[in-house]
Amino acid sequence: MTNPEPAAGYVPITESWRQQARASKKRVVLADGDDERAQAAARYLDQEGLVDPVILDDPASFCSPAVQAQAATSPKAEKIDQGDPLHVATLMVAAGEADACVGGASRPTPDVVRAALNCIGPAPGVDTISSCFLLVLPDGTPITYGDCGVVPDPDPDQLASIAISTATTHEQLVGEKARVAMLSYSTRGSAGGSRVERVRMATGIVRRRMPSLAVDGEMQFDAAWDRQAAAAKAPDSEVAGRANVFVFPDLDSGNIAYKITERLAGARAYGPLLQGTAGVVHDLSRGCSADDIATVAVIAACQAAKGRA
Repeated sequence: MTNPEPAAGYVPITESWRQQARASKKRVVLADGDDERAQAAARYLDQEGLVDPVILDDPASFCSPAVQAQAATSPKAEKIDQGDPLHVATLMVAAGEADACVGGASRPTPDVVRAALNCIGPAPGVDTISSCFLLVLPDGTPITYGDCGVVPDPDPDQLASIAISTATTHEQLVGEKARVAMLSYSTRGSAGGSRVERVRMATGIVRRRMPSLAVDGEMQFDAAWDRQAAAAKAPDSEVAGRANVFVFPDLDSGNIAYKITERLAGARAYGPLLQGTAGVVHDLSRGCSADDIATVAVIAACQAAKGRA
């Protein structure tokens, strides 16, 4: 399928984020304060007036009384290290001294997730912390992949939670209705097996939890993306051939897929964007650029301005 040319007056999604961030001017702490990429991102964000960036280069100097009180009263206080920049940065969000946190340019994703869980915790009603990547294709089309960074082998309930969280993130950041494809090696019963059944079960759970969400599965990627394949494999689907949110059955496939989309299709990939935390905390790929850090900080500011589950 060939995506259509942008309409007249089209504003690229990244520019829309910049406009929103500039209007709200949120305080975003960059936890990788010793990293030159983070320092360059902070200078750019400040010069452009996009966010109020905080470079966390010395954790001790940011351990204010409010941050220390937050650490002491946390249900997981024994797991908090006030000498760890990620812990201090997330404590600043929990204490209200920052609106959002971005970190992980020099740390693995599990470190960022643990800091978020121990220092901020999950949002009310959320049972699965997950992540997504928002990818912008060369023609400007935004699509969202989940989960690409947190849950290795989700069960049906976790997969359903990932789908709902990823749809919510997509709608919040892109401003369009999510159409969710629950991906598999099977489309509508073309193959069987326990892994296919897990995706079918997850799809049913999503429909029960969020009846208004456009979701379909199990579905192969070609049926989800390409209209000709969709016409042959799932002609009555409201999602097939039109999906903009893609939920992968496991972390292997999600992580591989986003890197393929980035490297071979030339997409820009932003994330991993963490989902389900009580405050806005986002991870970074260790291969990120200063521009990537700046854009994720802008995304974080947009979400902090809007509020999110």
